[in-house]
Amino acid sequence: MVGGYLSGLALGFALIGPVGPQNLYVIRAGIGLSVLRVLVVVLAATLCDALLISLGAAGAGAVVTRVPGVHATLLAGGCVFLVYLGRQSLRAPKPELDLPSSEAGGMATMTMTRQTVGVSLLNPHAILDTTVVIGAAAAAHAAGDRVAFAVGAVSASLLWFVLIGYGANAFRRWVTPAVAQWIERGSGIVLLVFAGKLAIDFVHHVTGG
Repeated sequence: MVGGYLSGLALGFALIGPVGPQNLYVIRAGIGLSVLRVLVVVLAATLCDALLISLGAAGAGAVVTRVPGVHATLLAGGCVFLVYLGRQSLRAPKPELDLPSSEAGGMATMTMTRQTVGVSLLNPHAILDTTVVIGAAAAAHAAGDRVAFAVGAVSASLLWFVLIGYGANAFRRWVTPAVAQWIERGSGIVLLVFAGKLAIDFVHHVTGG
């Protein structure tokens, strides 16, 4: 069981480490929100990963790869959503870095949490990586170790999001409004790049190229 947990932990870190839309939103939450509110976003991202990991361990990856139309729909929907978020980031005004009031902070937390959930569950590459790769790796373990494997993968997500969320929060004092605006614009560009990658993948998938 310990071996299954450590295996899931290692694979979880390998899958979640590369910078993507989900990581960007957790980092932005760390810069823009208070310590307690960052925890809300961290937990939301972790729960989304836990859902996908559980589905993968249960064999849902086969549905994504084998049922006609599912893959193409995920690619198209993810592309549109990332374009929308990318445009929002590029057009955002210079942020105020003073911690918002309780009411304003609550609204900002809800917005950031919704967007984090969106980029977590509407990112086709994340869905494919998590459900298919986790599913294949879990299937390689004995039935008794699969739960421990999934728990290890979820633990990796939680530890990673805590690290990047609170790491960004710790450096918040050195982030000026101008720097924050460049981070926002940089995030927008990255999101649009990911959207372009999804669009290319969609064309290749539809045309069989």
